[in-house]
Amino acid sequence: MSQVLTLWKRANALPLLGPAVGRRVFSLAFSQRAPYFATIRPRFVDIRPNRAELLIPKRRGVHNHLGTVHAIALCNGLEAAMGALAEASIPADRRWIPKGMEVAYTAKATSDITCVAETDPEQWTSDDPDLPVRVRGVRDDGTVVVEGVIRLWVTPKTR
Repeated sequence: MSQVLTLWKRANALPLLGPAVGRRVFSLAFSQRAPYFATIRPRFVDIRPNRAELLIPKRRGVHNHLGTVHAIALCNGLEAAMGALAEASIPADRRWIPKGMEVAYTAKATSDITCVAETDPEQWTSDDPDLPVRVRGVRDDGTVVVEGVIRLWVTPKTR
């Protein structure tokens, strides 16, 4: 099991503190590993192989000139969800790196946004190094505000 998945499971099982505090601690720790993620203050909700979900709180620090969540903040959340998914899903003998992102903004991000990243299990064992991760951002009312694909390059680890 990956370090990210192990830490996630431990954080959700913290005695006395409970899963809500554990998730907050995990989210802070994850954001320190890639400090740019901290700009959106992600709150991870779920991490497991082939799926990760986090919440971007709607606050002034992520607003654009319209008072909605900025497009780049949305992309940052999608990439953070993808990174957690990749770490939780990749076989131990492989490595990954993002190689591109294609997104469409489909509605105004007028609330907290839930960012979801998903793959299929067989994608991680394929001989094709190009691995598309499906991503989307959803408003509180269920409206998809951003959707797309983040492409990873997955190769065997070299010694």
